[in-house]
Amino acid sequence: MTTVRIGVMYDRDWAPEGLPGFAREVEALGVDDLWVVEDLGWNGGVTAAAVALGATERLRVGIGITPAPLRSPALLAMELATLARVFPGRLVAGIGHGVREWMASVGVAPRSPLALLEETIGSVRALLRGERVELEGQEVRLDGVQLVHPPVEPPPVVAGVVRARSLELSGRVADGTVIAEGHGPRDVETARELTGKGGAGPGHTLTVLAFCCVDDDPGRAAETLRLQVEGQGAWLGRPAEQVFTISGRAGEAADRVHELAAAGADTVVLRMAGPEPVRQLGRVLEALGR
Repeated sequence: MTTVRIGVMYDRDWAPEGLPGFAREVEALGVDDLWVVEDLGWNGGVTAAAVALGATERLRVGIGITPAPLRSPALLAMELATLARVFPGRLVAGIGHGVREWMASVGVAPRSPLALLEETIGSVRALLRGERVELEGQEVRLDGVQLVHPPVEPPPVVAGVVRARSLELSGRVADGTVIAEGHGPRDVETARELTGKGGAGPGHTLTVLAFCCVDDDPGRAAETLRLQVEGQGAWLGRPAEQVFTISGRAGEAADRVHELAAAGADTVVLRMAGPEPVRQLGRVLEALGR
């Protein structure tokens, strides 16, 4: 059986004060990862990661994702280094393009999203390694910036991307790739191919986010996810029936996790929907033999 890390997302619509308790509950269940979100107007990803790390003892926490246009690479590296120093080996830092309309709404839409992402990821990784960074790029300028307290163990910096050119870029410059909800096994295989085309080595990780609802009535589970699936389908440009979910009975959900793992996913992050998300998560973990 293919081994895969199992993560769970703290949904952006859940109030931030619920995060510490949720983090402790899912850690007790034995989940590997907790992923937090940074979408414009919702919660801050770095602060949410700090809250989750501080509330737990072993859980790995992923930031999925910080939008590059909103973040100075120098400041982002400083924030990530602080977390990585205090919680070594427990952070994954996701960086992405951000939703272009949202970035435009706050006046930070870049001229070249690809250049900005490449320059941001490259400079953040270098700063986290303790290097002095000189960069006069298309979108990023750093004039001899260096961290005073770089992490002893730099956290992996992963790219949250969707389109082909961005996936190739991720393979070239990032430690791993995060792909959004709705992508199924064939998409995972394609992502592996494209990151490999960009130059990804065997250590390049692939994290897949997935909508999840566990219910003994599969029809009810599908209805619970319907609005999310329709919205994501519109964003991805595909019909709702082609939006991949991990849903239905617990055993069926576990089978879907294994499908993603067999296609090349290293980590599957469940975005729970419906009542009692922790109980649902526990049922999936039990079906997976965790």
